[in-house]
Amino acid sequence: MSLRWKIAQNIELRWWKNYLKGKSPEEYLAWKKDYWQKTLAELAVDLNPGSKILDAGCGPAGIFTILDKHEVTAIDPLLDKYAIDLPHFNPADYPFCTFENQSLERFISKEPFDLIFCINAINHVDDINKAVANLSDCLKPNGKLIMTIDAHNYGLLKKIFQLIPGDILHPHQYDLADYQVMMTKAGFHLQSSIKLKSEFIFDYWSLEGIKR
Repeated sequence: MSLRWKIAQNIELRWWKNYLKGKSPEEYLAWKKDYWQKTLAELAVDLNPGSKILDAGCGPAGIFTILDKHEVTAIDPLLDKYAIDLPHFNPADYPFCTFENQSLERFISKEPFDLIFCINAINHVDDINKAVANLSDCLKPNGKLIMTIDAHNYGLLKKIFQLIPGDILHPHQYDLADYQVMMTKAGFHLQSSIKLKSEFIFDYWSLEGIKR
């Protein structure tokens, strides 16, 4: 594991503790669930009841929170710490979900998934190419990956951020084309690239890939 990734993970936990400090768990989770419902509608994701779904890099309140009609696994290398430090995350509240305190690139699935969500998580990993390849390995043939990313808009700024940790929470800094190539190399047919939000340095995109 790289030193930069270890530092990013420590700061990630600190960020969540500061962000959620003073927020009512009930009110925050109600807001977050509403956010996820709107996200699913925006992406026009068709969820078949009983689908086997992985929430990869789920954080303390990922999309797993609204997937109670499905067989869900949620993974994150900080889950054990979230359960101790954050009252907003209680695994017992989600009996339909299996939680694993594991990184994306080291997770081993006993059975393949129909659908994987990897939302705002892939640039938090240690080995990004291994992580994307592992997500492909975890899917059934013709299974779907929905991955959201912060993608650089300017090549010069991308290079600066790669050389200098100006965004310490995210060890990896890439543009949209870089992510599209990663998915193709990992065995995905890219179905769609949807811009969800425009910003100056980064745009926020959703990439949908089907495992070949």
